[in-house]
Amino acid sequence: MNRFAYELSNYTLKYFSGLSKANIKISGKENIPEGSIIFTANHFTRIETIFLPYHIYNITKKQVWSLAAAELFSVPILQGLLSNLGAVSTEDPHRDEVILKTLLSGKVYWIIFPEGMMVKSKKVIKNDNFILRDDKAVSKPHTGAAILALRCEFYRERLKRMKKLEPSEFERLIKEFDIENIDEVLEQNTYIVPINITYYPANSKENILSKIAGTIMKNPSKRMMDELLTEGSKLFSNVDINIRFGKPVTIHPYLNDSYIESMLTVRRKIKFDNDLCSKQIVRESAVNIMEKYMSAVYGMTCLNYDHVMACILKHFPYRKDGINIYEFKCKVFFAIQWLVSNKKYFVSNNFLENQIHLLTHDGFKRFEDFFTIAQDTNVIEIKNNKIFKDQTRFITKSDFHTIRMDNPVLVIANEIEPLNEVENYLKETAQKSFEEIKEDVTDKILEKILIDFTKDYDENYIQGESKKKRVGRPLFLKQNEKSTGILLIHGYMAAPEEMKAFAHYLHEKSFTVYVPRLKGHGTAPEDLADTKFEQWIESVEEGFVILRHSCEKIIVGGFSTGAGLALELSTRVDDISAVFAVAPPMRLKDLGSYFVPAIDSWNNLIKKIHLGSIAREFIENHPENPHINYVRNPIAGIHELAKLMEHIEPKLKTIDKPTLVVQSRKDPVVDPAGTLKLFNRLGSDIKEYYIFDYECHGIMTGQGVDRVYKSIENFIRQFC
Repeated sequence: MNRFAYELSNYTLKYFSGLSKANIKISGKENIPEGSIIFTANHFTRIETIFLPYHIYNITKKQVWSLAAAELFSVPILQGLLSNLGAVSTEDPHRDEVILKTLLSGKVYWIIFPEGMMVKSKKVIKNDNFILRDDKAVSKPHTGAAILALRCEFYRERLKRMKKLEPSEFERLIKEFDIENIDEVLEQNTYIVPINITYYPANSKENILSKIAGTIMKNPSKRMMDELLTEGSKLFSNVDINIRFGKPVTIHPYLNDSYIESMLTVRRKIKFDNDLCSKQIVRESAVNIMEKYMSAVYGMTCLNYDHVMACILKHFPYRKDGINIYEFKCKVFFAIQWLVSNKKYFVSNNFLENQIHLLTHDGFKRFEDFFTIAQDTNVIEIKNNKIFKDQTRFITKSDFHTIRMDNPVLVIANEIEPLNEVENYLKETAQKSFEEIKEDVTDKILEKILIDFTKDYDENYIQGESKKKRVGRPLFLKQNEKSTGILLIHGYMAAPEEMKAFAHYLHEKSFTVYVPRLKGHGTAPEDLADTKFEQWIESVEEGFVILRHSCEKIIVGGFSTGAGLALELSTRVDDISAVFAVAPPMRLKDLGSYFVPAIDSWNNLIKKIHLGSIAREFIENHPENPHINYVRNPIAGIHELAKLMEHIEPKLKTIDKPTLVVQSRKDPVVDPAGTLKLFNRLGSDIKEYYIFDYECHGIMTGQGVDRVYKSIENFIRQFC
């Protein structure tokens, strides 16, 4: 092959990849060995034939050729590009000869799709066996890659033997296979490296290719539109494409057989197809190798939100009165926690983040996007906050060439089937009762909170500065019966201990109370310096879900930063009966916060010139409650506080819950004028503003707290 043409074609692909909006994520590069390699990959779209060699070439810097469907070579533009990229038609009569010669040399890597076709339905399992179905027939995955790898390794080993036993045969083989560097060939080994390609989201979407086709073609076929929608959405939409390389299958051990051994050493001329390929031992070895790389390929599926949702929806028991949407969300949340903690399977990087948003506001539209796909394809109907599913959509056969467009939810669910343990667990989760799953979710969140706190405390503990562990530990004061729950949120640089007295006061008044620990608090200032305000929000959301599963009504409130977080939550979550905010930090008097932008910029400049040791990252703090609060204030933390309030301010007008704002007239930290401004911006029809004449910021602790406690209690009693 002309190397210049190959390089030029790669540059062409590089240019077009710049136009693509796909997010390519590659992992497992360390699994690619040196030697003769056949890559075996799952096959869902035609574009894999083009972009996979391109990305492997970028990793290995070796030419990567592939077998491609013969029909692609009937398109003139594609024929030239594919040929220059080293693609060989599956119907080329010389394909095996070309593969063997180039593979044995180790100078060219090969890609073979073992299914032998695009598996548009992603249905590859039947009765625990790999099976393929298209519009014509049912078949098993091809063993061609295994046979070619066995053939390559056989001739390599035979060359080693003939070099000593029969030099004339040795020379004949060198000439037959056009070997230039025999020592390099003899030193190598043959491998099959499995590859999994997972798309998220996997559904077909309108894109530039389908729009062009719709414009220039009067009546494009459903098959053509399916392929244009599917292929185009992978290229021109924000689709995550995960390419994962698995551990290599070493071929040499499969030569350990007495018959093969005799063929390796016989001095006469050997033809692999005539003397070995038809033998039972070789056929069995090829099947074993095929099963091994097929299991590896599908075992590396990168599990994402659509997989979990499709599978749980598939196995959710039929209910005449519909499926509660929040119950469905709980089951998805719980299943993701199991997948992450299991650590046996590959999961989306998104799963490694806190998933509590799935149970509060669906801020990333995980459910919204999935429900849209399911509704548009008549898998579900949503009415009155209930899901009504058509179970026949999971069992009725679809046309092979249009299934990706007609029933993408089934296609997504099919992709889980090779992961038998995963599907069984998702099925078990789907069939839990609502009460059971709520209890499981609560236990899982409480367990996570405890683990997170212990880890953060142990990793950041500073002798003589960190407080006792009980200061930072969350408080959960439960009533025996269903009651109104109070989510009580502490302030900046503080800890749950700050709200302990008020929590017990409310508990004695028959309320269930939960006081969360905001991420970065109750440990050490360095921990807070590395925390983002979004993580504080997640801490609040975790506490809210715990109360949601324990109480009939929930009221949310907090002090200082906790007050801001209470208001923030009420802008997104519907089932909050009322909210109270004590000294919300809309405008800070503290000069340390005033200089945050300047200090932050100074720190960044110093770090860039490698003088990090003199960067001023903390300012001294003189707290009113030194047994609770940090004595050093991280600049980054104050900056996050400012970002939080900037995040909240435009949303204040959306708050429609009854709201109480409490402020001290002589607060040395929070400006009462800013608090009043915040109060006036609230959108609630029912809102009250109480102001006390105390000369401190921390009016939730110390002298005079009874008046504050009572005023808040009187307010919340109205909405129990």
